[in-house]
Amino acid sequence: MTCYQTISCPTCGNTKIKKAGTSAKGVQRYICQTEECSVQSFMLDYCYRAYEPGVKKQVIDMAINGSGVRDTARVLNISKGTVMSTLKKRKKYRSSKPKLSSRERKICD
Repeated sequence: MTCYQTISCPTCGNTKIKKAGTSAKGVQRYICQTEECSVQSFMLDYCYRAYEPGVKKQVIDMAINGSGVRDTARVLNISKGTVMSTLKKRKKYRSSKPKLSSRERKICD
């Protein structure tokens, strides 16, 4: 009996997926075929929790809310070194602030 698994892109949700080789651990990589999609490649099962999409954003969010490095590492099940390196590189992951018009700046001040 043959079973097929439908694979969709984690970013755009499209099912136009192409195989893109394997990782060093032998896990299959995939790439999205839509031009609008920003994802370069992805895997269904990651070897390390820190590589999963969204974990880096969670680290930054927890730091903003006052969680310590050890607490963040324990809750997200990643190493303290990963938390520290993510926080050092946080400008890369931070979303930009929306620009305010001169009228809106006067109201906020």
